[in-house]
Amino acid sequence: MRNPGKTPPFGGPHGEVLPGSVAEIAYRGLGGLDQWVMIRGESIANPPLILLHGGPGLSETRFFRLFNAPLEKSFTVVYWDQRGAGKSFYSDIPRLSMTVKQFISDLDELVDSVCKRLNKAKVVIFGHSWGSALGVLYAARFPQKVAAYLGSGQYGDAAASETASYAYALAEAQRRGNRKALKKLREIGPPPHTAEQLFTERTCVARLEGSMRPRAWPSLARIALGVRESSIFDLPRIMRGFRFSLDAMWAETSRLNLLDLAPALEMPVFLFLGRKDHWVPPEASVAYFEALTAPSKKLVWFEQSGHEPFADEPAKFNAAMADLALPVVQTDPPVGPA
Repeated sequence: MRNPGKTPPFGGPHGEVLPGSVAEIAYRGLGGLDQWVMIRGESIANPPLILLHGGPGLSETRFFRLFNAPLEKSFTVVYWDQRGAGKSFYSDIPRLSMTVKQFISDLDELVDSVCKRLNKAKVVIFGHSWGSALGVLYAARFPQKVAAYLGSGQYGDAAASETASYAYALAEAQRRGNRKALKKLREIGPPPHTAEQLFTERTCVARLEGSMRPRAWPSLARIALGVRESSIFDLPRIMRGFRFSLDAMWAETSRLNLLDLAPALEMPVFLFLGRKDHWVPPEASVAYFEALTAPSKKLVWFEQSGHEPFADEPAKFNAAMADLALPVVQTDPPVGPA
């Protein structure tokens, strides 16, 4: 088994480990595969929050730890590199195991493990991009285990999202007179796309947005190097995992339509949408939000954000997570004696 790495403990006022806190990393056997999981929180009395990264296959632990560590004051945060992603990527992962059904099963094992470790009956789930599809499908399947669902870059009709993203890229390239981008976009044509064509489209979108310009490199370097749990030597495996996972799963995930698969959820729902998101355009997310039946639901706009509000406007995001989610989940009692 690989070395999972280390994470610093929470310190008390005199340098001691803060009583009741948790800061641990381990490889956990989920679905017959060792998968990397980190749990951090100032108090295990707080609600557990499982973060589901996007992709498929793009670990976002570096983003979450760099920009959203304040959540560890209000929640016990569970960071998970999903099957085939980041520190859970192995070159011999069976390609046939890379299915939505298997990921739901992996997540269920993780939820049960976390609830047992923290003596809780339910978890809060935050899903980003692909993770928002996984989170909704899980919450619909196991409502008794989910206290609240929160999503960003929220999937609805995945095919509609891809059509809107491509239309933006094409129109923006035309507006800017970017002949290189126009040539690439016209060569791949409109969706449906293969995983390789998707990389081309997303690269064009990123360049048109400016996120790949030299002025953005210091921020990217800060993300790559700025957290203690990760090393620059992890980056090749992160990218290999992303390419492998996306290639293995895109044909399935690009056809997901949550309006049909999960038209109702049995817990409070909160969506955090970037107004400038051109990867999962917000109009597709709003269409799902408006059609969704739930006990309560709230949409929060992040006007200065693109696809990652948690990184683009972290202070607002962290405050919204605590202010909106905590009141509806803090009534969940322990399942037994601590």
